[in-house]
This record gives sequence, structure tokens and C-alpha cells, in this order.
Amino acid sequence: MIKKPVLFLLLAVVIANLCCCSDSPAAAEDPTVIAGYGTPRKVDNVYAECFTIYEYDNGDAMITTNDGKAYLITDSKPSGLAANVTVIPHSPDLIYMAGSAVMCFYDALDRLSDIRFSAIAENDWYIENAREAMRNGDIIYAGKYRDPDYEMLVSQGCRLSIQSTMSEHVPKVSEKLNELGIPVFVDRSSYEPHPLGRCEWVKVYARIAGCPELGDKLFDEQKKHFDELEEVQSSGKSAVFFYITSSGRIVTRKAGDYITKMIEMAGGRNVFDFIGDDNAMSSVTIEPEKFCMHAKDADMIIYNCNVSGEIHSVAELVAKNEMFRDFRAVKNGNVWCTGRSVYQDIMKTGDILTDMHKVFADTGEKTTYLYKIS
Repeated sequence: MIKKPVLFLLLAVVIANLCCCSDSPAAAEDPTVIAGYGTPRKVDNVYAECFTIYEYDNGDAMITTNDGKAYLITDSKPSGLAANVTVIPHSPDLIYMAGSAVMCFYDALDRLSDIRFSAIAENDWYIENAREAMRNGDIIYAGKYRDPDYEMLVSQGCRLSIQSTMSEHVPKVSEKLNELGIPVFVDRSSYEPHPLGRCEWVKVYARIAGCPELGDKLFDEQKKHFDELEEVQSSGKSAVFFYITSSGRIVTRKAGDYITKMIEMAGGRNVFDFIGDDNAMSSVTIEPEKFCMHAKDADMIIYNCNVSGEIHSVAELVAKNEMFRDFRAVKNGNVWCTGRSVYQDIMKTGDILTDMHKVFADTGEKTTYLYKIS
């Protein structure tokens, strides 16, 4: 039997440990509080939920993201920063771009000159200016995000690496880059629930590039497309948005996905809007038989060529699976395909929405990001 003094001592140790765990300095630390910086001004977002920008009176800025990371844009070396803060210089050049969704922001900001290295090969870029920059040697290939050419990055003075969340699967890469003095910024635009939330990340990169006013202007231009369609009536037409894997399985979009939301905003309805958000994935793989059961009577097919490549005829679609021959949209000649740049060009989100509306409303107007196949 434990004596009372010993029991009290054990309880005291347990309580102390619990207190330490629940109120550790790291957990309670506010990264925006910097000695000598004063209280920052929070910049309000319109749709984005995955980042917040804070501005200080001295011209520096803090970007926090919903994964607990923080990034201080400064050319000074303030002391006492929170452990989760990464320091990024003002308007860095010689950037290693390992986030495919981010290139469009730099293109729209006319700051491709800030990017020197790419983790994506020339032929895999569908933003023409990025492809041309690589063709001209202004941007050079520096290895995939999971295996960068460290020697090249260091010898040529890389000042920042912008990564997608794929980098979280290879944490040793970010650790090595930081060890070499190359700060890492992780893009989380793909986690935004609203289509314009993704687009609003232009404000983040405009702040990093040193042109915040231009970022606001570019976002407002895309928002205008959404505002113009805010009161659009439903066309009553259903659509299915999908692609086919090399193994013959079909990948479509779930209810909470930004593509499903854009279809609805454009006046249509995703036939798979009954599949809910049971996990973080926005897409879902469906067996052909189940897909056919729900999609065969859809008014429209929108084939996502981003993963499996473009198709240019109904015959190509049918060659992937004979079941498409009996689909209502195929029989009525209402089969569309996305352009290859749709995923990489987030800064055209508003234009893509307008194209979708033209298709659902059957206006007959020319579209840029969707094309009809014969």
C-alpha cells in the first residue's frame, strides 16, 4: 500500500507533467509577436481560409498558414522569433519552384524573372510563358521536388524554395534545404474550399514578390467574373467531370470539391454531388459499373485531361471504355474537354467559371478553357 506522502508526491509529478504538456511555450507562442515590431495589422481575406497576412509598420510582413507554419518577410535578423517562423527575404529572386500551382501566380504578377529553378520539366508546364522561359534557359531544371539538385541550388545562390504539400511526404528535403540556408515555403492553395480562395493566394505571392497592390488587383479581376454570375439561374443540366486512369478506373469529383462548386455556380449540377466529404480528398475513384449507373444520363460530359491527356474525338473516349457509346451526352454530341492548363492556371479561375456558364447556358460563345469534341 502506497503511503500518503509518497502518493501526494506522485500526484504532484503527474499534475506538473500535464501542465507542461498543455501549456508549453511553443504551443502558446504567437509568431506575430516580435520584439520591437509593434502590433501588426491583419489583412482581411475575402474567401481564403488557409493563410493570413499581417503587416508591420516597418514594411515587413508575416504570413501564417493553417498547418501551423509562419513566414516572416524581412531583410533584417530579428531575435526571439517563434520556433515555427521561417524568414524569407523581401522580393527574393533565384527561386526554386517546386509547386506547380504557384507558377501561374508569378506569371500573372509578371515576376517569372524571380524564378530561376524548376522541379518540373519544360514539357510538363502548360503555362506558356513558363515553358518559354525554360526553353530560353531563363528557368532551368533543378531536379524533382523529392530529389533536388542541391549542388546547383547552392552554387547558383537559390534564395527560396516554394514547395507543394507533396514535400511533406519527403521531410528530409526541406530539412536539407534549410540546412543549406535555403528557406522553404509550402503552398496550401489546393486546400481552399472555395474556388476563389485558391485564387486569393495571389496575395501571398504578391506580398513575397513585393507588389501587394498588384495582387489585390489581379484577385479582384477574377472575383468580378464570380460576381457577374452570382444570381445566375440553374440551367437544369447535369454534368459529370472525370478522367480515366491507365488501369481503366474512373476518377471524379465529390460534393465539396471546388470543381463541383464551380459547376453549380455556372448553372449546372454535378451528378456525383451526393458523394460527401468523408475525408480530405476532393476526388474519388469509382468502378466503371457504378459510374455508368449514375452518369449515363448526364446532359454533359466534361473530361479532365490534366492527368490522362487530352482527347479530341468521341471515338477516343469510347476507345477507353465502350460503355460511353450509350451515354446520353455522347449521343447528343455534348462532350467537352478541359485544356491542359486548367489545373496549373489558378489565376484564370474566374475565366474558367465564365466558360462553364457559356457551356451550360448554351450561349454559343467561344470558350478558352473548355473545348467541344466531335
